[in-house]
Amino acid sequence: MDSAATAKGLTLHSRSGTAYRFDAGALCLELMTTGGPGPYRHFEVLHAPADLTVFAERSRLAPTPELAVTGQDVTDLRRVRDALFGLVFAHLDGTPLPTEELALLNEAAARPSLAPAVAADGTRHWAAGATGAQLVATVARDAVDLLTGPSAHRIRTCSADNCQLVYVDTSRPGNRRWCSMEHCGNRHKVRALRARHTEEG
Repeated sequence: MDSAATAKGLTLHSRSGTAYRFDAGALCLELMTTGGPGPYRHFEVLHAPADLTVFAERSRLAPTPELAVTGQDVTDLRRVRDALFGLVFAHLDGTPLPTEELALLNEAAARPSLAPAVAADGTRHWAAGATGAQLVATVARDAVDLLTGPSAHRIRTCSADNCQLVYVDTSRPGNRRWCSMEHCGNRHKVRALRARHTEEG
């Protein structure tokens, strides 16, 4: 689940090492590509303060804030991310949001977040003195906005059987099925083509 920022999302890498574009549509869903609870722990990339900085640089926060990060910030961001798995999948299943994860998210969202500012040249940037703690709060607030906002009904999981990447379907018709057409969408087309050729043979 290694990633690198692009204008239209993250660049992820499949198990075979193939790079593909993935647009999660929300900062909090980008965080969910960095590892997670249970079986997702295998993909963990947030181990040290420098890793949190790398996540910020690869996320949709551009221009990236210069962050002062502590080990506690890394722990807190991982806790928010792990809570997101429970909350997002409960939302997708139409079941009540888990109480413990909800409390953790709300607590994180209540803290001071990154502050936007306008530079002398009129461009947008982040206020000086940004911290990892503010990044954690910013991600948590993004999750609150997503789960309670107009795009909540557009949260999807990839339709591939072996892919659980979560994204916001921002397509106009609302019929996006794949995390990426370059990856799961293309694999589906190849399998369908092979099946058709087998039937015809």
